[in-house]
Amino acid sequence: MACPGACLGGGGQPIPTSPEIRQKRTEAIYAEDKNMPLRKSHENPEVLKIYQDYLGEPLGAKSHLLLHSKYTPRDRF
Repeated sequence: MACPGACLGGGGQPIPTSPEIRQKRTEAIYAEDKNMPLRKSHENPEVLKIYQDYLGEPLGAKSHLLLHSKYTPRDRF
């Protein structure tokens, strides 16, 4: 990641920040994540239903067409 301290110290975050503040934010995020009942997107019932009802199988033709993107080089300005 390009932000110092990753997104914990990057744009859109409260300022001022310090290594201690970033460490506390990191700990809080990991604690929140650890306690979430649903932590993995591939186990999300809503995602599973979308695949079952519409997309078919993961990495199938329809999901690849609709969910994947590719890099397109662009001029700088």
